Amino acid sequence: MVGLTARAAAIADPVIWHDVECSAYEADLALWRELASAAGGPVLELGCGTGRVALDLAARGHDVTALDSEPALLGALASRARARQLRIEAVVADARSFELAERDYALVLGPMQVTQLMGGRDGRDALLSSARAHLRAGGTLALALADPLEGVPAEEADPPLPDVRERDGWVFSSLPMAVHPEPGAIRIDRLRQAVSPDGKLEETMASIRLDAVTPEELETAAARLGMRVRPRRTVEPVGDYVGSVVVILEAP
Repeated sequence: MVGLTARAAAIADPVIWHDVECSAYEADLALWRELASAAGGPVLELGCGTGRVALDLAARGHDVTALDSEPALLGALASRARARQLRIEAVVADARSFELAERDYALVLGPMQVTQLMGGRDGRDALLSSARAHLRAGGTLALALADPLEGVPAEEADPPLPDVRERDGWVFSSLPMAVHPEPGAIRIDRLRQAVSPDGKLEETMASIRLDAVTPEELETAAARLGMRVRPRRTVEPVGDYVGSVVVILEAP
């Protein structure tokens, strides 16, 4: 029973799967470092997960607040920050409705596909409004957008190799099985597998639904809030990771 409980806990642990599917990605870090240095003030990361970006920026001396709606992910981030003697303010909140009293930021960033996890246009508008309210005058909002198909027809798109991570004798693997265009979104189906130290396998299917949104749509919505649109930046594809366009906005 103990072994079964451990396997069930492993397959359900959001920290493990966030690490498996996201933590190895580094292609965008140079851009966030550049923007944080140019901002010259406090940084707020939306959808920080277990701290891939927040820990990197804090290690370079930036004042970082990390926000996520999943307490377990923030718990892992806080533990890792303590282990590295880094100071990061971790906040459990929804990116669409957060209120951080008496705090304003020189830079608010949304890496990877955070902006595409807001559940449609209303959710993205709410994120923009919340971020705008926490930016100081002249502050920067940088939001990454990715197209998992990158212009390739769905029937021609080959799923990448699995993401794999080992921890405490367990081997975790996440394999993208299919990419499905849907009205206003793209759904990615993943097979998640956990192999225990004694060789027992547990597996489950997980689906991630990304809003299909163009940079133009996001910029138009931001302009309605009075934000200024700045030149976009790009993060090039690398390995099995697709590239992204980073929309850059400035608070008046």
